[in-house]
Amino acid sequence: MLSILKKCKYGVLISVLTINMLALIVVLSVHAWTYTEAGKVPPKTAVLLHAVHHNLVPADMKPPKFFVQGGSPSFTRENISIPVADGSEIPARMYRPIKGEGHPIILYYHGGAFMKGYGDINTHDNIVRSLAARTKSIVIAVGYRVAPEHPFPAAIEDSYDAFVWAVSEAENLGGDPSKVAVVGDSAGGNLATVVSLMARDRNGPDIAAQALLYPLTTFQDVEFDSRGVYDSGYYLLSRNVMLRARDTYTPEKEMWKLPYTSPLEADDLYKMPPALVITAEFDPLRDEGEAYAKRLAEHGVSVRTLRYNGVMHGFISFYEVMYRGNHGLNQTAAFLNQVFEEAPQYEPYHLHVYEGVEQTNQFREEAEAYAIGSFLLGRQALSMMPFTQ
Repeated sequence: MLSILKKCKYGVLISVLTINMLALIVVLSVHAWTYTEAGKVPPKTAVLLHAVHHNLVPADMKPPKFFVQGGSPSFTRENISIPVADGSEIPARMYRPIKGEGHPIILYYHGGAFMKGYGDINTHDNIVRSLAARTKSIVIAVGYRVAPEHPFPAAIEDSYDAFVWAVSEAENLGGDPSKVAVVGDSAGGNLATVVSLMARDRNGPDIAAQALLYPLTTFQDVEFDSRGVYDSGYYLLSRNVMLRARDTYTPEKEMWKLPYTSPLEADDLYKMPPALVITAEFDPLRDEGEAYAKRLAEHGVSVRTLRYNGVMHGFISFYEVMYRGNHGLNQTAAFLNQVFEEAPQYEPYHLHVYEGVEQTNQFREEAEAYAIGSFLLGRQALSMMPFTQ
């Protein structure tokens, strides 16, 4: 009996030591991941960058289903086609509130470097779905045509035609044609603000607001600091991809300075709709997004500019597992909800910097980072194990 008890004691001791050793490995690994090539990042950012960099999550940046929270839908989802000016149709996905009429309408333009294989209405479906729920609006994700098969100006013309179509069909869709906004991330942020320019220049329908999430605003070779420091690709957008996008989407150098490709270069930004511009600290597009926000303000446009420190390009796509991403999406929804009620007053340009997670959420954020870290280490270990038939 005594020998059995001793064996049990040793077994428990070995188990405790093993658990402690594994926990130490996780802590040390996550700590090491926080030291990146361009500086130290928060643990949650570190584990997500490690996951993407080592192909441990899908390339479209969606989080693993294991971490996604569910909920009861309050809207319908429908795949539709939108006619465009050249007589063809483009795909789109529409979310509509189940109850009520006269809802605001949001056109969402996905990121993806203007190129096939880098983004579509499926890769950004989580953002679109969440915007519909948080704004109680009709949200239409636009499947504009992309390069290399369809270089500039196909994307902007498709995007503008989709906007005009949404306004013309607003009442049939259960929407309010006087409350239409455009939203986009990265390349889609470029398209959202270009559509705003086109609507102004062509005397098109009014746009209530534009929300630009880490937008590309110029194809010119401007020496922004963020382009030089964060362009390796580790932060989810590389200089090589940006150059390839420019070569395929705007193959002629004369296109790079046009206001409809590079809105930062536009001479006139007056009478544009109120804007929200969100940028990320570890993002090659950070400086040009903020420079564009400043130019909008200089031309009398009401702009709220918000930089999130500690995160990378595309961070809002991770809103299910990243507090800053969820906060950024909440800010976007709050801005749109406010503008749909009343146009904001103009204020001089000011960059608001969101430094980090509130103290009440700090422990949870770090605990989740280590939980995800242990999950990733487990996946890496499994991938290296030899399996025999």
